Amino acid sequence: MDFGRKDVLAARERVYRLAYSTPLVEEDPLSERFGGKVLSKLENLQGSGSFKIRGAASKVLSLDPEKVRGVIAASAGNHARGVARAARLAGIPATLVMPVWAPVSKSAAAQREGGESTRIILHGETFEEASRHALALAKESGFAVVHPFDDPLVIAGQGTLGLELLDAGGIPGTIYVPVGGGGLLAGIGAAVKEKHPEAELVAVQAEGASSLLPSLEAGRPVACPQVRTIADGIAVAGMSERTFEAARRYADEAVTVEDEEIAAAILYALEEMKTTLEGAGAAPLAALLYKRPPKKFPAVMVLSGGNIDVNFLAQITERGLFRSGRLVRLRFLVMDRPGSLAALLAAVARERSNVVSIEHDRLPPDCPPGSSAVVLLLETRDRAHGEELAARLSDQGFRQTNGLPKMPFAWPTPR
Repeated sequence: MDFGRKDVLAARERVYRLAYSTPLVEEDPLSERFGGKVLSKLENLQGSGSFKIRGAASKVLSLDPEKVRGVIAASAGNHARGVARAARLAGIPATLVMPVWAPVSKSAAAQREGGESTRIILHGETFEEASRHALALAKESGFAVVHPFDDPLVIAGQGTLGLELLDAGGIPGTIYVPVGGGGLLAGIGAAVKEKHPEAELVAVQAEGASSLLPSLEAGRPVACPQVRTIADGIAVAGMSERTFEAARRYADEAVTVEDEEIAAAILYALEEMKTTLEGAGAAPLAALLYKRPPKKFPAVMVLSGGNIDVNFLAQITERGLFRSGRLVRLRFLVMDRPGSLAALLAAVARERSNVVSIEHDRLPPDCPPGSSAVVLLLETRDRAHGEELAARLSDQGFRQTNGLPKMPFAWPTPR
């Protein structure tokens, strides 16, 4: 390989001109749950909101502004933001190519970070299409390419996170690392495993963007045929030869997490850990909670970023409340006469449930003459309270026409 621990050490001066050493904090409830120390590496607290600033700074600040006409990068969002910030510091114009579905919050942040010398281009339905367009533009313009993961200097920059783990927490037992293109895994592996091979690295991918497991089976990089995941930061079809070889050398295990599990982890982090994570940043937490409990301690989750769209976070939160049973939707058929709705609401109030919204409809197909359908969105303490509420209302004569849905797995609930 064309990078190693010495390159990570050499990258520190460039990286810390823009990034900083993020906190490594113990998550007490998780430590109690798993019987050993569980720590979070809070890369979501970087000024740019993710670890990507490390690799961007390492690469861009190695360039000579007098010799480089500009830099160009393809990104789903976080890398673009890091490159924009680094290019602005270096005084180099930046062109950033992002897929058309990139969150508006991320494209706007990249423009804000880079200022007037930064140009944003939205192109392609996938990261791979955006990347091909960026390479074509680089060939036309002569701009220097800042690849998000397939570059030794970028990998070395990401590896400074691994050095911080050793400085702050000693020798980690298990490190959970989110993997898209594999640059972060490669960098942490070089920083940690070359000195402490006994540390376990668990590579975590989204199930809808899983390329590492099939690549390991094939013995070569294999692309995911269709990328579909809420974790846009790791929504990459495949790894490069360079990062795949690093994964084969450094990763002790690879696991995938479903989008439902990632969403549950986002909500868990918000409620229990008091921190905001994007999908990629929550993937290690999802792996720890649902797929692969730690075997060696201390266990470190690399929470790689927190740049999540506010509207999407609201959707995740509401979905999580439904999943954990703290929001329930119940439908009743009541007599269409004065006082019927009031009686239903009074019964709900007696059960200590709060009404969020009411829908009243006289025309549904299952509604007989003289009746109307009422749909209540209700706040409850937990799923057991929701089930008890539905049963008690039924016992009081209110005809319920739907039940609480079965959930595929249990979401974490507040302690």
